[in-house]
Amino acid sequence: MENYIDIFLNGYKGYASYLWGDITNPSWNSYFYWLLLVSAFFLVLEVVIPWRKGQKVLRKDFFLDVFYMFFNFFLFSLIIYNAASDVVVDLFNNGIKSLTGFNLQASNPLQTLPYWTILLVGFLVRDFVQWWIHRLLHKSDRLWEFHKVHHSVEEMGFAAHLRYHWMENVVYRTLEYIPLALLGIGLHDFFVIHIFTLAWGHFNHSNISVKGWVTGGIVGSLLGIIFANGLLDITFLETNSFIAKLGVVALSGVIGAVVLGQVMRIIFNSPEMHIWHHSYHLPEDRHTGVNFGLTLAVWDYIFGTAYIPHDGRDIRLGFPGIEQFPDNFANQTVHGFNGRNKKG
Repeated sequence: MENYIDIFLNGYKGYASYLWGDITNPSWNSYFYWLLLVSAFFLVLEVVIPWRKGQKVLRKDFFLDVFYMFFNFFLFSLIIYNAASDVVVDLFNNGIKSLTGFNLQASNPLQTLPYWTILLVGFLVRDFVQWWIHRLLHKSDRLWEFHKVHHSVEEMGFAAHLRYHWMENVVYRTLEYIPLALLGIGLHDFFVIHIFTLAWGHFNHSNISVKGWVTGGIVGSLLGIIFANGLLDITFLETNSFIAKLGVVALSGVIGAVVLGQVMRIIFNSPEMHIWHHSYHLPEDRHTGVNFGLTLAVWDYIFGTAYIPHDGRDIRLGFPGIEQFPDNFANQTVHGFNGRNKKG
């Protein structure tokens, strides 16, 4: 027991030190500055090429969403999640080892494969599990009360991506960890995945609409950043020259636009698809929700939950009863614990 208390306390100290170093020492691997960079990128796009031209850049609840963005990705982790997750990871791994003698980290065949394979498998498994968890948040009356925070967005913009109740972190991380751990994929393998899913989540919620070749080019460019920094063990593209890095990124972007452009709307989520997930009015036979994909859209097409009846640019957002829903962080935080469990 004392060992787990030490792990918990060290989790606080370790994450606090990491976060401070992340802020004070900017680098290609700085999650804090990637969050700022990605957010600034989509803010500029919303100014330059807005989809809903009548919507203000500093839309309703913009600053509330910005607060959620930092709270959910940094403050919440610093306060509780990172320290608690270290304990859960250690308990789970030791439990499996004591019951079966199988060492997840040492015995998993994935660990012998190239790092890019681990990341690809981790991304696909994580996104698939999260798709089912997202459906659960809509299906369960209890969990829906927490998920209402995310659906209380009435004017969509990139920062709405991270407006969600902190309890969702607990639900997602708890349910997604077991299959990932069984694959031998650790919590610290996900820097690249986090950046990619962060960017795509911002895109899904942003007030822009772009062609498939554009998003294909963006995916290619993101991969180019990864290649240029040797993050996928593809060393022949790795370089220390900034000019060469830009060249790799540019070439990857062009290839992505040409190769992926025609299929992006089917494989990946988009603002045109995700806007319907936030629709106030849903068909009676789909009252628990549609378009549950976080990054990939393909799961919705496979399982029949894809729904894009027409251009949803100006549809009403929210849910029946949103008029009485709290409009500030403090009251939204306690709502999930005091909600009436009524679907709507």
